[in-house]
Parts: sequence; C-alpha cells; structure tokens
Amino acid sequence: MNLVYEEGGDVKIAIVQSASGAGDTESWQATSLSGKKIKLKAKEVWVRFDKPEAQAVMDEAQLLSKEIDLQLLWDCAPEEEFSLIDVALEYFGAQASIPQQVALAIALQGAPVFFRRKGRGRFQRAPLEQLQAGLAALERKQKELEQQALWQQALVAGQFPEVLKSSAHQLLFSPDKNTSAYKALIAACSQTGESPAQLMIRCSAIESPLAYHQGLFLKDYFPNGTGHNKSIGVDQASYEAAVAELPLASVKAFSIDDAGTTEIDDALSVTELADGGHRVGIHIAAPGLAIAKDDQLDQVARQRMSTVYFPGDKITMLPDSVIKQFSLDEGAARPALSIYVDIDAAGVVNKDSLQMRAEMVPMAANLRLEDLEHLVSDESLRDEAASYPFRKELAVLWKAAQLLHAGRQEKRVANGLRPEQLGAVDPNALARDFYFEVSQVDGAERIDIIPRQRGSVLDTIVAEWMIFCNSASGHLLAEHGLPGLFRTQKGWGPMRTRMQTTPGPHEGLGLDYYAWCTSPLRRYSDLVNQWQLIALAKHGVTAKMVAPFPPRDAVLMGIAADFESSYQAYGEYQDRLEKYWCLRWIAQEGGSRTVYVRHLKEGMSRVELVPLHIPIPELATHPRMTRAQVVIADVDLLQLGAGVRVLEIESPAKIAEDVAEENVDKPAEDESPE
Repeated sequence: MNLVYEEGGDVKIAIVQSASGAGDTESWQATSLSGKKIKLKAKEVWVRFDKPEAQAVMDEAQLLSKEIDLQLLWDCAPEEEFSLIDVALEYFGAQASIPQQVALAIALQGAPVFFRRKGRGRFQRAPLEQLQAGLAALERKQKELEQQALWQQALVAGQFPEVLKSSAHQLLFSPDKNTSAYKALIAACSQTGESPAQLMIRCSAIESPLAYHQGLFLKDYFPNGTGHNKSIGVDQASYEAAVAELPLASVKAFSIDDAGTTEIDDALSVTELADGGHRVGIHIAAPGLAIAKDDQLDQVARQRMSTVYFPGDKITMLPDSVIKQFSLDEGAARPALSIYVDIDAAGVVNKDSLQMRAEMVPMAANLRLEDLEHLVSDESLRDEAASYPFRKELAVLWKAAQLLHAGRQEKRVANGLRPEQLGAVDPNALARDFYFEVSQVDGAERIDIIPRQRGSVLDTIVAEWMIFCNSASGHLLAEHGLPGLFRTQKGWGPMRTRMQTTPGPHEGLGLDYYAWCTSPLRRYSDLVNQWQLIALAKHGVTAKMVAPFPPRDAVLMGIAADFESSYQAYGEYQDRLEKYWCLRWIAQEGGSRTVYVRHLKEGMSRVELVPLHIPIPELATHPRMTRAQVVIADVDLLQLGAGVRVLEIESPAKIAEDVAEENVDKPAEDESPE
C-alpha cells in the first residue's frame, strides 16, 4: 500500500512496510520515495492507494499539477472547509484517478493565494477580496521578475540601467537586498564571475576603483556627505567678545609648515632676555575661546573627531570659516593659547619658568618647509653671515631642541628602549614620510610620490618644541587635578599606546605626561584639552570648579574611546589610499615596474622608493633589510594587490656596499613611539 502525506510543505508518497492498529489509531512503518524511513499515523495520511506504482504516480502528478486551472478550481470549491477528495470529485468528476488526486493535492498545497490550509488534506478557498489582492501581488511580482531579468541582461552586457543610476552608490555600498535591483546585480555577478564593484565599474556606474575605496569609507563615517552646513559657524559678535578681553603679546611669532597646510595650529616665538637667555613662546590656535562644549560647532567636531588626511585631499574637522578665523595666518594678531618657558644662554630649559595665558599673538610669518628646509642646517645656524628668515630665532630653538631631545632619550633608555638618533639616521633605513602629488597630464591623472626629509633641523625644531608643549600641557593638567585626554604608552603589545582621561607616562617619548594640545583645529582631543587649559589659564587653582569636564567625567571617558576608534579608522583609510596611489604609481609606466624592495619580516617587503608594502614569499627566510630587485605587474587597484616576480636577491656584501651610497637622512623603518 502507498500513502500520500505532507512534510515540510510538500506533498509526498511513502511505501508501506508494515501496519499496526486499526481505524483512527492505525499507523504504518513506511519508506519515502527518497529512501527515508518514516512512521505515519492515520490522521497524517491524505490518500491511500495500492496501484499504480508510487513513483509513477508522483511523476504523473507533478506534470498534471501544472495544468490545473487554479481559478476554475477556486470556482468549483465550496465556501466551507473541504477535503482533497471532495474537491477532486468537483474538478475531475467521480472517476478522478489517483495521479489526478495527488496532482490536485500538489496544486492546492502550492496555491496559498487561492486556498487556505486548514489541516492535513483540508482546505478552504480564500475570500474574493483576498484572492483579488493576492493575484494583484502575484502580477506585480511577475513584472518585477521580468524587470529584474532585463536589468540582469543589461548589466551582463556592460550597460547600467538608466533608472538605477541615481541609486548606484546605495546599491553598491548600502543595498536593500530585497530589491529587484540588488537581485539583478547579484545574478549578473554570478553570471559573469565578477564582484559587484568590478561589474559596476565596467558598467561605468562607479567611476573607478578609487571611487569604490572612497565610497566604502564615506558610507561608514560620512553617510551624509563630507561638506559642512554653511549655516554653522562662530557668530562674529561672539568672536569679537571672546577676543576683546585678550591682551596683545609682545612677540613676533612664526609658524613652520609645508606648503599644503591650511590649518595653521601652532607657531613659535623667541624673545631675548636681559640675562642673555631667551623666552620661547609656543602659540596654539585657540578655537576653544569661541567654541563651547555642546554647542553646534562642538557637535560637528565631536562627530568627526579629526580632520581626515589622504593623498590629494582632506576632510576637515571644522568648517572652513572657523579655520579661517582661528588659523595662525601671517599679517595680523590671532587668538592663541600660549605657553612660555625661559632658556639660558646654553639652551637649558628652566621648567620652573613655565607660564600659560590666552592672548592675541602677532603673526609675523608663515614659513614653508619647501622654501627654507634646504637652507637651515647646524652650520648655517652658527654662521652669522647666513641670511634667511628668523635665523637667530631658529638658532636659539635648535640649541634647546637638541637638549630636549637628549633629555627624552635618557628616559627612553631608563624605560628599556634604545635611544633615537637625532638628525642623520641609519643609512640602511627606508624613508617614512612622503608627499603625494596628484596632477593632470594630457587629460589623465598622474601620481608623483616624493620622499620628505625626516630628521632635518627644521623638522627637529618643530617636533621637539611641540612635544615639549604637549608634555607641559599634560603636566599642568595633572598638577592641578584636571582631567584631559592623555596620550600614554606603557609596556608592550598592540594596546600599549592609548588615550585615557587620567595622567600617565609615555615611555616611547620619554615623558612623564603627554596630552595632545597643539592641533585644536584638526583633532578633537586637542580641542577638549584646550578647554581644560583655558579654564586653568583664566581661573588658576579654582579651574576644577569651572572646567567643562570635571574629574571622572563619564562623557570625557566616552570621548576618549570614540576618538581612539575614529582616529584609528581615519589612519587606516589614509593607509589604504596611499597603497592605492602607490599601485597607480607602479602601473602608470606601462603596467609594470622594476624596483628594489627591502625585506621587513615574515615575507613582507617594502618598495624602496614609495611606501608600498607587498608580500614576497621568496624573501621570508632572508634577514631583515635584505634587498631584492623585483618586477611588480598585474596591478589590481580594486583588491589593492599585484603580482611580484623576483629578479635578483642581493648578497649581504652587495647590500652593505649599496647602503653606503644611500641618502643618510632616511629615517628608520621601525615603528615610531606613536
């Protein structure tokens, strides 16, 4: 005997092996057509039959079910609940065969728009209103499937449907996976073997691999776009009121930045003292004087957390109008938070002379590294005949900077770290700082990647005095019990450098305290610390009572965590785009390039001329800094990969010989303290 039953929504047939019981309690041990052993009870069985053979019945029923007119079946069915046998007699007549009954069961089970399932083998026809709504939905679904098929064909052919162009970015970066457009895209990708990004670039829906990398980042961090609301800014009356009470500093300050810097956060000044010493001023742009905690500008800055830098462009933390108001541009007095410290004739810093005040600082000049760096050297600073802007001031700053650096190195050694070399660096090292210049040549983009000198006199002057400023700021906050965002480094491991709201040492820099404060136009951490320092400058020992963030403030702790997360993500994005442009640099000379690489560790190497890291398994067993000549080809700008073929691995003797001819100003590849 054979039994018709339902399992998992499908009508099936099983062949009885044995039976037990009788009537309503009868049950069977049976085998399904797929070979599965099952047990069925009388109430689970729809139809019983001996002949024809079970598989033949199912094969015929599958074909017959497709010919059943569901509308006619609905018309034939009674209003009340009915069984399969009842409606089979109405539809096929009194002589309905077993295959016809099974076909009808399959049709009823698969037509929820027409019939409701009321139990095993029992149904009720849907009300007319619901049937009409269901049929309309089916018609819409059919049209959607037809449209999806047309879109799929167009995408495979390399044509992006016009109606989808306005939503192309959303389709790629934030798709609704239930839409026909997304289903057509995925189906087309399955047909062509491409990724969605590859297919959309081929169809010109996405401009380039660069647009893809940018879109991924913007989706997560700037979903509403990178522009600032033009209505948000510092009210002019509020600005004037904030700076009106500030005294005018008796200094001539100057900044030192590269030509592309538009947010000039910091400047220096040197004033001669009667005893032969000098007073050094470190002047930091002071947007914190006019931006208040929780106001509109604060909310903008807190949401962004930092300016985002990447080759060819940047996304600023603050609106351009605010940057223009507070940037330390030359030609006028600018509001600043200044830290002053006295140094003697030998350049020794008197830390007890530390002063801090908010004031208007006359900006005499914005010096540019490109114009000055090649002129400034230890020799020229000692040469009275040398002529370039602020030579005497730079000589004073350089003498003290060397002593500041030496003092930090003593603490680094005490912390178990090796001292960092000042000025000229290990000639076996790779350049770490680069300037990416993207230009248009004959209608095409061209990338030039230029190493920037690290460890120069100007570089050291700026670095040491900004480190001193951050250290002094951290010391002032800690001394007065004010919380802030302290940059700490202790121990080893991936989390050894972190942001916290309580003071702590930065072992890598050789400092007891370190709080970022020199870039308030570019980093939210610095703006937060500036608020705390302004409260200290204005109120002294009572600062804790009026500072925006009191001790153990939960909001400040949240800011520290959010800043750390955003700053890391922005850095990763910058690295990603730098890798993209490095690969563009490789490919722009005919698709491949022969270059020299240096092995770093575990098969990962770096191209000497640009900051491109690539895996080369052949070098995995060789010592660190082993040099090899390779051909890089088959650049994939979407996956950011390339094929590498090793031409020659140099012997240690050859490496040493070539190293002697390299630029001695290249800094070490080792990770910096930050």
